[in-house]
Amino acid sequence: MSEILLNKFIDVFENNILPLTAKGVSLGNKIFGAAIIKKNDYSLVVAGSNNETENPIWHGEIDTLKKFYEMDIKTRPEEKNCIFLSSHEPCSLCLSAITFSGFDNFYYLFPYESTTDEFSIPHDLNILEKVFNVKNGNYINENTYWKSYSINKLINELTTNKKESLIASFKNIKKTYKELSDKYQSNKQKNKIPLK
Repeated sequence: MSEILLNKFIDVFENNILPLTAKGVSLGNKIFGAAIIKKNDYSLVVAGSNNETENPIWHGEIDTLKKFYEMDIKTRPEEKNCIFLSSHEPCSLCLSAITFSGFDNFYYLFPYESTTDEFSIPHDLNILEKVFNVKNGNYINENTYWKSYSINKLINELTTNKKESLIASFKNIKKTYKELSDKYQSNKQKNKIPLK
């Protein structure tokens, strides 16, 4: 994993995903967001955030895919030439959408345990267990369709002197997510999302 890509993730979270998420939370949406980045030059293609108040299936990843497929096909990059970045480990709906869309990878910042324990949104793990009998979110993270990557694990595996700087930057991003989560949790009873 290159430090350049991790720094790009920081840039995309800070300047694209989090601003959309903050706006979404102010409208009653959850904190999940995503982006699609070109593999060849790490340029941003599109970013999105949860929009469940409009439609309960517009999760952050789904909203991002929706925007991606609204792009002109002549200028839209092929999925295999893109990196899929997600704020949180994708739920079963989003795992399926990423798969059906043809992306061969995804990277996520927060694992399912954080979604449940830190953000009080247990639906991802509950649905995987109750519907698919997948315990503790243990799906096969490298399979015929894609490979998934935990950003936290990738940072921990770094041996360069930039590691501490990357940890500090992601710590600030995580702090912002926690603040947005607190705001969502304090206002969620006012919205009409089926699974709050």
